[in-house]
Amino acid sequence: MIPHDLMAPLMFGALVIFMLIGYPVAFSLAAVGLSFGYIAIDSGYFNFTLLQALPERVFGIMANELLLSIPFFTFMGAILERCGLAEDMLEGMGQLFGPVRGGLAYAVIIVGAILGAITGTVAASVIAMAMISLPIMMRYGYDMKLATGVIAASGTITQLIPPSLVLIVLADQLGRSVGDMYAGAIGPSIVQVLLFCAYVLVLSIVKPKAMPALPRDALTLTGWALYSRILWGMVPSLVLIFLVLGTIFMGLATPTEAGAMGAVGAIVLAAMHKRLSWSLLWQGMESTMRITAMVIFILVGSTVFTLVFRGVDGDLWIEHLLTSLPGGAVGFLVFVNLFVFVLAFFLDFFEIAFIVIPLLAPVATKLGIDLVWFGVLLGANMQTSFMHPPFGFALFYLRGVAPKEVKSSDIYWGAIPWVVLQMILVAILIFWPGLVTSFLDKEVKYDPSTIEIQVPPSEQSPAETGSPGKDDVTGQSAPTPDAGDTSSVSGESGSGDDMQNEFEKALRSNKK
Repeated sequence: MIPHDLMAPLMFGALVIFMLIGYPVAFSLAAVGLSFGYIAIDSGYFNFTLLQALPERVFGIMANELLLSIPFFTFMGAILERCGLAEDMLEGMGQLFGPVRGGLAYAVIIVGAILGAITGTVAASVIAMAMISLPIMMRYGYDMKLATGVIAASGTITQLIPPSLVLIVLADQLGRSVGDMYAGAIGPSIVQVLLFCAYVLVLSIVKPKAMPALPRDALTLTGWALYSRILWGMVPSLVLIFLVLGTIFMGLATPTEAGAMGAVGAIVLAAMHKRLSWSLLWQGMESTMRITAMVIFILVGSTVFTLVFRGVDGDLWIEHLLTSLPGGAVGFLVFVNLFVFVLAFFLDFFEIAFIVIPLLAPVATKLGIDLVWFGVLLGANMQTSFMHPPFGFALFYLRGVAPKEVKSSDIYWGAIPWVVLQMILVAILIFWPGLVTSFLDKEVKYDPSTIEIQVPPSEQSPAETGSPGKDDVTGQSAPTPDAGDTSSVSGESGSGDDMQNEFEKALRSNKK
């Protein structure tokens, strides 16, 4: 029989092994959860009745209106990827910044930020800009590593700029408002764009031949023709941004309603650019169905794993492990970000969010860390999952559409400086929380200079001591005031969460 203290570590290790083998994550989560659930029941660590919570938890996922916004934003990005908007903006911005060294790189970064604010998906930004700007950069002598790196990096800005799908998922997993998560991401998004532009500026001074200015004969648009081309791309984009983000921030729409309006706006933009067709709509719906099904299957597998993991006191094991780290809250944040950074080599952001975040959130709450700030910090870190050589999805998208003359080694080596810039942003957020919280209507809870962590010494197992901090009746961790805040914008929240938690508490009180 496996000792109780080893159940949680072995369960987590088994999950890692399954994922390293390459077995689908959703099925790995469910298989590990059910297998260890059988072992735990057979060993007497909890009753079979605990697993009766599974149907209610799955129903809670299906009834969660917040998650309904994911297919809307995915469909919007799929339509905008093919509607011609990126071409107009890139052509206008390229002509505007063309006379400056690195002008095309600046144009790609700015257009990437704008596309990020209206699409919310990395694939749309990377593919569109690679197909349009990469051949032009190659034609005018741009260094290949710089050209591929800036395209991939500007596409991943989408992960942090609202209405990012990452922020929606993080808000759901942390039980926080999507509106607050979006507002908190504004400052870091701006800083990231400035970091990218500053890097291009420094590189244009150090290596001017790596990014030459466009010759005069290439500047075909001037005066009003240039400004009208820029406005033709910018004005519809700004209107769509207001439809999606403005209505959320003003409290006029929930994230799901804003996503629905964004989807309609994307169809209108496609019609304006004379790209709307049944083929376009079918491709958009097919892409949306595939991504949404993947998210739901991972969520169902995750809830099976999490229920059994909590049943064998895995949440307490994680909590004790992380609160015992040297350095208090700063040590916890450094470890978590390094851990997520390493996981990003192998997992995408959906998998990290559904597996790791539910284990980290209770510890962050106990340490007094603001969960909105914590979510934005992890969102900034998880951007690197799209840029990590050799498994970054942005690099795969770029490789798929880049000309044959572009070497894969150029794409991989070109991504590394931009990954470093993304980690610099993570460090800035750790030591400057106000960059996130200044956009919120509440004070920051985390201050590295003031928080002290004291872990009470304990030589006995949770079963022998009653586990300080756990409820005397149920054996679960005592909730903090923030832990129950699951509201989202305009009243949207995960349906059935409170009922599930109460049901699990009652069942776990019957442990043998």
